[in-house]
Amino acid sequence: MRKSVSALLLLATLALPSSAVKNEDFRKCKDSAFCRRGRALAQRAKEAAPGAWKSPYTVIDEAVRVLPHMSGITAVLKNELYPEIKFRIEVRVHEDGVVRVRADEVKGLKKRYDEAASWALINEPVLAPQYQVTWAVGAWDTTGYYNGREIRVFYKPFRIVLFQDGREDIVLNGEGLFNMEHFREKTPPADKTEEEAPAPEEAADQKVIEEPKKPVKASAWFEGEEEDGYWEETFKTWTDSKPKGPESISLDVTFPGHQHVYGIPQHAAPLSLPATTGPDSFFDDPYRLWNLDVFEHEASSTMSLYGSIPLMHAHSDKSTVGIFNAVASETWIDVSHPNPDSTLTHWISESGILDVFLLPGPTPEDIFAQYARLTGAPVLPPLWSLAYHQCRWNYISSEDVREVQKAFDENDMPVDVLWLDIEYSEDHKYFMWKDKTFPDPVEMIEDVAAIGRKMVAIVDPHLKRDHNYPAYKEAMDLDILVKSSNGNNYEGWCWPGSSAWVDFFNPAAWTWWQGLFSLKDKEGVKWRWEKSSKNLFIWNDMNEPSVFNGPEITMQKDNIHHGGWEHRDVHNINGMLYANQTARALLAREDDPKRPFVLSRSFFAGSQRHGAIWTGDNMGTWEHMTVGLQMALADGIAGMTFSGADVGGFFGNPAPEMLTRWYQLGVFFPFFRAHAHIDTKRREPYLLEEPYKSIVRDLLHLRYSLLPVWYTAFRETSVTGMPLLRPQYVMFPKDYKGFAIDGQFYVGSSGLLVKPITQEGVTETDVWLAEDEVYYDYFTYKTYQGAKGGKSVKISTPLEKFPVLIRGGSIVPTRQRPRRSSPLMKHDPFTITIALDTSGTASGQLYLDDGESYSHQKGELIWREFQAAVLGKRKKKGTLQIMSIDMAATKPNQAVDATSLSETYTPANAFAQSIKDVKVEKIKVVGLLKEPKEVYLHNETPEPTQLAWEWDDASSVLTIKNPLAKIVEDWTISVKWV
Repeated sequence: MRKSVSALLLLATLALPSSAVKNEDFRKCKDSAFCRRGRALAQRAKEAAPGAWKSPYTVIDEAVRVLPHMSGITAVLKNELYPEIKFRIEVRVHEDGVVRVRADEVKGLKKRYDEAASWALINEPVLAPQYQVTWAVGAWDTTGYYNGREIRVFYKPFRIVLFQDGREDIVLNGEGLFNMEHFREKTPPADKTEEEAPAPEEAADQKVIEEPKKPVKASAWFEGEEEDGYWEETFKTWTDSKPKGPESISLDVTFPGHQHVYGIPQHAAPLSLPATTGPDSFFDDPYRLWNLDVFEHEASSTMSLYGSIPLMHAHSDKSTVGIFNAVASETWIDVSHPNPDSTLTHWISESGILDVFLLPGPTPEDIFAQYARLTGAPVLPPLWSLAYHQCRWNYISSEDVREVQKAFDENDMPVDVLWLDIEYSEDHKYFMWKDKTFPDPVEMIEDVAAIGRKMVAIVDPHLKRDHNYPAYKEAMDLDILVKSSNGNNYEGWCWPGSSAWVDFFNPAAWTWWQGLFSLKDKEGVKWRWEKSSKNLFIWNDMNEPSVFNGPEITMQKDNIHHGGWEHRDVHNINGMLYANQTARALLAREDDPKRPFVLSRSFFAGSQRHGAIWTGDNMGTWEHMTVGLQMALADGIAGMTFSGADVGGFFGNPAPEMLTRWYQLGVFFPFFRAHAHIDTKRREPYLLEEPYKSIVRDLLHLRYSLLPVWYTAFRETSVTGMPLLRPQYVMFPKDYKGFAIDGQFYVGSSGLLVKPITQEGVTETDVWLAEDEVYYDYFTYKTYQGAKGGKSVKISTPLEKFPVLIRGGSIVPTRQRPRRSSPLMKHDPFTITIALDTSGTASGQLYLDDGESYSHQKGELIWREFQAAVLGKRKKKGTLQIMSIDMAATKPNQAVDATSLSETYTPANAFAQSIKDVKVEKIKVVGLLKEPKEVYLHNETPEPTQLAWEWDDASSVLTIKNPLAKIVEDWTISVKWV
């Protein structure tokens, strides 16, 4: 979050940054002992003579066992350098073809952290049915055959290969870099006895005796000579004790034939991840996964940011594959290209077990589905959360909030959510309002809610260490606080000054946390947020966790969590658990549960099940605008699709042109929020001068008109795991020219193609069309024709314009009547735009429910598909048939995530009845080749009804006004020409 100390003079001595990221405050690989060891291992392998380097890890062939249900095998792995140390390895094939590889030390001196997957996975994966996998156990390897694939475990040296269509797609330990540092006893320092110094007269007669040479370690060729940081290491002024000693894991993962890799957010880097080693390296440090509060982060860097998802896609024109590495400790990932057609990655983690999932794809859609089955699909959010959010550090009083709301209304600018940053709370004691400036918080919230709006207030994870603060006192009494390495409650510094942190790994903290959000007195709840409302939702910031006086502005690695685990083992999961429990608390606060909304800054694999994230403390610069889009795309690749960057940048005072372009980008972020630092000028959109003000007003109206598109897209992602923002390689996996494009994207399956302008003074831009298909300008219907093999088209982009195209073959449902907030649009009519493709067909979907409850899981929803097709000759005698079909009736098991509606859905469900009079007020058809002669509606009436229509010769657009069609009904419209 923020790093101004104007309101926190007591923190002045902590040297918080004030202008830009201080790189020296954050580790690079060279500053982290286990990363140094891992990279040094890779360097020794690289410098070895050709063919000389071989992994010391081997599988004991006589210990290979096929599991009784035939879905996997177990084996014993040993390191030839330490023959007495054994690892149990298990390879399992899932029902959907995913392969899980798991290894842990057998009877180790200590226990490795093995619970990361249990937090990330939504359920225990379903294994392949009995006899679906056939295993061949041989003298040199064991191979499992299933569904045209092979998973082969080579014994000596140990190596695992996933084959598809006879080719190697994923290789583990192909370069021999796998190493699980086993637990060991600390070698005591050698005793040194002081010898009496010789007398001066004797010294001349003595011979110089050379110090004996240090014996060479037998394992030095693999591990190196020195015990580099095994038991302790220091960074700046902090010393990290390592009571368990070295336990890092090194693993090389090769993707033969795959030139591009994506994912592993969060980094300020291009979507197609540039190399970090080798002759084509763009960065010189590995990508780091270690959730951190990075102030004014750089716009191009591999340094850690706020979240970590250890998921990587590898892509070529033949297939898309992936790896999910279920590890929660600090992890560094090198990327290189041993040849132009392949990618080598090297994963180095500080602790944990080996627990990797090989995702076989082979299409992008398959990868997203496979990962969603593991960690869950993004949760369907409340509809209002997809609208516009207005935030600032800080709206200073309840009257300030009311004035902001009033100004939006007076300037005809819609907004759904007003936000409060930390200054609403008394001395930064969350759940307690600052009475002087917010004397009537509940009334304020309800004033906002009277127009269908919501409010969001920040609740950070630190608790002020004040015995008069009930939240802290109760947490201390319940013994649910994080401990220091000495066993005492950990003390650090954050916004309130001296602070403590709730340990959300402790189940005892969960019920207590939920009680704090109760809207009424409950049994077992001693103290709660009394001045709250069902219309108040939550922002979880600083949950990496951010600790101002800690190493790298976070918690010491040797802190202790529930179960005795060190913070180093669980750090990257911490923020997800916090947001998860906050979401559960909002869900539990009402007898009739409503969908919660929680915004989290920190995240991990599985966070998509709990709410939204944003890209953190960005800057108001063109570079941060560019990388904000790249980061949002990468978040979506890793399942965290409800994401966005703060419009305008958190820091700085963007010029009107930049701020306008920011809004053009923000309108197409899934999470659309404007936010600003306390030291910036006020920049609510209604404060802009003309023409910028009118442009932004139109953009806000555009977002609201497209809410049906966004909500429909979110239904799809909540079922399939497909991202809301789809990069070129996801849409066109064979188009190699588009594999690295990250400046344009598609919105779900809507057919909308967007190319934001993220550079100053740009009045013309190129848009890549990957197919021989027609595209239409969303605003003017001007056509752009693609080509086989792809084609770049130029589009004019004056300030008020940026490329938004409709792909031919798409049907886009919108609501075109501006309202002050999205709930006020419930009964508004629809406009349906039909963009015919070159063959004269189109399709699109619309999903609606009440937007806030869970009644959709009972079948109370509308899910329709619109279809259009030319019957006959497009240029001669023919008919365009337009149909509305009930998809929920056709596919009741695919309407809602993990829920079958086959027994509960009826077209006359309660929600459908509530909007039964909502009409289609207009249908526009673009791409017709001839002016029609007649248009008829066919519905339940015996005879067709002739409809009024208009034809625009200049744009070849047919407009059917008032087609007499209801959005909840089946109907057919025929457009005839002769």
